[in-house]
Amino acid sequence: MYKKNIKLSLFFLLLLLPLGCGFEVLNKSKINTFTIQEIRTGGDNRISQKIKNNLLSYTDRETQKNLIVYLNSKKSKTIKEKNIKNQITKYQIKLDIQVSIQFIGTNQNMKKMNFSASGDYPVANIHSISLSNEKKLIDNLIENIATNILDEIELKLNDI
Repeated sequence: MYKKNIKLSLFFLLLLLPLGCGFEVLNKSKINTFTIQEIRTGGDNRISQKIKNNLLSYTDRETQKNLIVYLNSKKSKTIKEKNIKNQITKYQIKLDIQVSIQFIGTNQNMKKMNFSASGDYPVANIHSISLSNEKKLIDNLIENIATNILDEIELKLNDI
């Protein structure tokens, strides 16, 4: 009887132990507490505009933290694989984004960050399908970079 009570109390203690650790799930609605006043772009226009649209869709318009963001994007496309007949079967695309953030209303210097993402896509027999594969890959890479930029901006704002 005594062993059964000890086992039962240890079981409940082990169940309650993780509840008191102070871990809290991150609420994404509280994160983006900044407003991007202006985004200036350079480099590859298509990529810069897509990143700009992604960044503007996640910002809050009713905050005191205002930013100016400078984007400079570069895309490079290289051959990744060839078959025995020396035909290209895969391309690799690499996006390099240079981001500078200027905080309005603070004495902070401009923060500079570099982001890079790469991926590959297969070449299809039909050229339009290959172009579609390339476009989908670029859109996915842009989405990943945009979320990384937003996360990094939020970290820099928390440091202030």
